[in-house]
Amino acid sequence: MMTYASANSIQLPEMSDAALEAATAVTAVDEFGQRRDGYIAAERALTIYLDKLEIVTLMTLGTQPELLILGWLRNQRLVTTIDQVKAIQVDWETDSAAVTTYGGIEGLEQRLSRKTITTGCGQGTVFGGLMEDLERIELPRVQLSQARIYALLHALNEHNQVYRQAGAVHGCALCRDNHILRFVEDVGRHNAVDAIAGYMWLNGIGGSDKLFYTTGRLTSEMVIKVAQMGVPVLLSRSGITQMGLDLAQKVGVTLIARAKGHHFLVYNGAEQIRFDAAPK
Repeated sequence: MMTYASANSIQLPEMSDAALEAATAVTAVDEFGQRRDGYIAAERALTIYLDKLEIVTLMTLGTQPELLILGWLRNQRLVTTIDQVKAIQVDWETDSAAVTTYGGIEGLEQRLSRKTITTGCGQGTVFGGLMEDLERIELPRVQLSQARIYALLHALNEHNQVYRQAGAVHGCALCRDNHILRFVEDVGRHNAVDAIAGYMWLNGIGGSDKLFYTTGRLTSEMVIKVAQMGVPVLLSRSGITQMGLDLAQKVGVTLIARAKGHHFLVYNGAEQIRFDAAPK
């Protein structure tokens, strides 16, 4: 059991340390009938119990289950302050995680009755009135240079270890300036962003001066999550959806997609970009 101390006297939860390996060794047969040894991404079901009530089952690599659960609770607005959470205990023998709070969650069953199936990999789910909560979010308007975008894309090439080894995963990164503060891979991009949200919450890291990167498409769910984390810029090597764009315009998220090499498309917030490094 890991107990986290806090510099600002906030009581942080006790958490298990139940990380598992991200990839599993397998043997396959290629197009020539030859056996080949390699790796595939792990995929594990983890059922979350909140104060003994079964909430949801997440499909995950299992490399950072405690941070994933903490970030998921935060992004679902089921828990509003980290000191509400007493403990998170992950047990892979039962494929379950027990989350206990100090005072319970008011109106929990009613909030769970309202859910939306999203376009997240493996079908994500959001509970309660998250769409309505977006109206209360105010994000800063930050300037971003084209040169910085290219520097980040170059730095991100050094990550994606699980993808290079086994494939079948998405990656997300929390960035500041030209530095990658945290990079997480998981079977779904929504899991990876939740794990980073948990990391930010646990360490008291704000999002106002950060950029968020994902390998997956920019859907409404991704915009909602980064907006709740207070991050004003969302960057992806993939495409976007119409609802993702509509929400980004509503809350003020700078939305950059199809970012690969020296190419990118700014779908929202182009006035915040300084085009100082146009490709020749």
